[in-house]
Amino acid sequence: MNSFLAEYGTMLLQETVATLEMSLISTLFAYILGIPIGVLVTITGEHSILPCRPVNVVLGWIVNMGRSIPFLILLVALMPFTRKVVGTATGVEGMIVPLIVAATPFVARMIETSLMEVDDGLIEVAHATGSTTWQIIRKVLIPESIPSILMGVPITLITIVGYSAMAGVVGGGGLGDVALRYGYYRYQTEVMIATIIILIILVQIMQSLGSFIAKKSDKRTR
Repeated sequence: MNSFLAEYGTMLLQETVATLEMSLISTLFAYILGIPIGVLVTITGEHSILPCRPVNVVLGWIVNMGRSIPFLILLVALMPFTRKVVGTATGVEGMIVPLIVAATPFVARMIETSLMEVDDGLIEVAHATGSTTWQIIRKVLIPESIPSILMGVPITLITIVGYSAMAGVVGGGGLGDVALRYGYYRYQTEVMIATIIILIILVQIMQSLGSFIAKKSDKRTR
């Protein structure tokens, strides 16, 4: 055990940090982009507060198209674009762009689902008091859906961690790269097992922490 840690411990720690860096940054930007898209898809629905079928159909089509492309294919297809944006298509920096592109439609759909759970009665009351569309979004839809949105954060984060593991195929760094280089190419089973254990621990921590924060934010449980 001591010899294993001496040989691989530093590398595993560095690549765990790289995986977290890729995942956290990508999740942050995916929510920055995904929240407004999810809100627009929701409010432009047929029976929503600002019906607009053309906008709803186009946004829905974009979201569905983004979710339908396997990440590995998307990763390779975006390489030229990624190089133009960050100067490289490999390493941590090179993986963040495709991770954001892959996660944004996923986040947008989760935001839409969370907003659809808001009680219609609250929206009707807001309408009756003369609230504008923006006020309904800011004071009713978003606040009431916060617990559901927060529950979706660890799901998104865990999904991105899974995506980031595929980045090792193109030299993206992180634990996936370690598993591929050492566990697959060099047949070092102990390194593969170590990466799996680390990933399981990360996922458990993310899910537990996300659930705890979501419950604390839910007014119904107070």
